[in-house]
Amino acid sequence: MKKHSPNPPDPETETADLSALSKATERTVSARLRNPQHTDPISHVFTLLPDIDTPTLLAHACETLASLNVMTTDLACELEGSRRNVALAIQQLSVLAELLVNRALDNLDPPDGLPEVPPTVTTA
Repeated sequence: MKKHSPNPPDPETETADLSALSKATERTVSARLRNPQHTDPISHVFTLLPDIDTPTLLAHACETLASLNVMTTDLACELEGSRRNVALAIQQLSVLAELLVNRALDNLDPPDGLPEVPPTVTTA
C-alpha cells in the first residue's frame, strides 16, 4: 500500500490556524461595517497612482480580464458537473466585462477608419 504523504497533517493544527484567520478576518470586516470611514488595511496592498489616465486604466483592465478568461477556461476544462458550469459562468462574465472595457476604449479613442460611436439617448 502506497503512503501518499510522509507526515499526514495534524487536524488540530490546521483547524486552529483557520480559526485564527477567520477571527482576524471577522474583526476586520466587522470594524469596516460598523464604521465605513474606517480605513481598510487590505485595500492598501494594491494601489494605483492617482495620475494614470483613463485609456491606460482601461487597457490594463482589458488585459487583466483577458487573463481571467484564459485561466477560467483552462480551469473549466479540468472540472466536471456543476463546478464546470460555475467556472464557465465566471469565464463568460469576464468575456462580457472585457467587451465592455474594449467598447469604452473605442469610445475614448476610435480605431483608425471607424467613426466615433455617438452616445445613444434613451427616452422613458
